[in-house]
Amino acid sequence: MKHISAVIIFFLLPTVAYAHSKMDATSPTDGAVLNEAPTEIAFTFSGKLRLTKVEASHSSGGAQTIDLSDHTSFTNEFTLPIDPMGPGSYDIEWRGLGTDGHAMQGSFTFNVE
Repeated sequence: MKHISAVIIFFLLPTVAYAHSKMDATSPTDGAVLNEAPTEIAFTFSGKLRLTKVEASHSSGGAQTIDLSDHTSFTNEFTLPIDPMGPGSYDIEWRGLGTDGHAMQGSFTFNVE
């Protein structure tokens, strides 16, 4: 019986691992160097999720939490407004909820000259 349980678990693990959406692309791209601060950021994920928190922090110490009140459904593409904070390093951190109920998070950075 233990052998059968182990085989079942072995075949279910890849299904669970692939159920999570991964971030496919961001705009600006991770590590980008820009001449001007952007007025919006964008995310593209491999599957649908609902963003629950997005925060932009700046090397000057400034930070802003992005308003997600218009983004209450599950989707794989998001475009969000951001208030430019001038030249420096930007760190965008996000949290989301996958359609399978699992919490996810990630981040990306870019610089403005």
